[in-house]
Amino acid sequence: MNQKRLWASAAIIAIVILAGFVISVPRVRDIPETLVPRTSSVGAPEITLRDTFKKGVHTIAGSLMANDACSTVSSSAELQGSASSTQNILLAILLESSSGVCLELPTRMTFQTTIEAPARLPIIATVNGESATTTSP
Repeated sequence: MNQKRLWASAAIIAIVILAGFVISVPRVRDIPETLVPRTSSVGAPEITLRDTFKKGVHTIAGSLMANDACSTVSSSAELQGSASSTQNILLAILLESSSGVCLELPTRMTFQTTIEAPARLPIIATVNGESATTTSP
């Protein structure tokens, strides 16, 4: 009779431990799904610009944030306006995302372009045709 009580006690303890384990372990469906916020182009992209003027040539260099390191950046500058109207420099930046597999980690990309123009002209920047805000370092 003593053996039966020992086995019954062991079985009850084992059932309690198993039941506690099953109840306490979280299920995949119980864990809330956290979405990683994806950087999107809400509003105007921000570009850091540095304009160096020497002997009638503007060298415009800068950087902007891209969604991943596989993106490519190209830039071009053109003079807008006429001799009788206010002139400015239009900086057109083309930011192309990679179509391949790439780690989506925001990365600072750099660019540089030159243009012959008069000194102290305002620079208007666009990224993929959308106007952008500019800051200087």
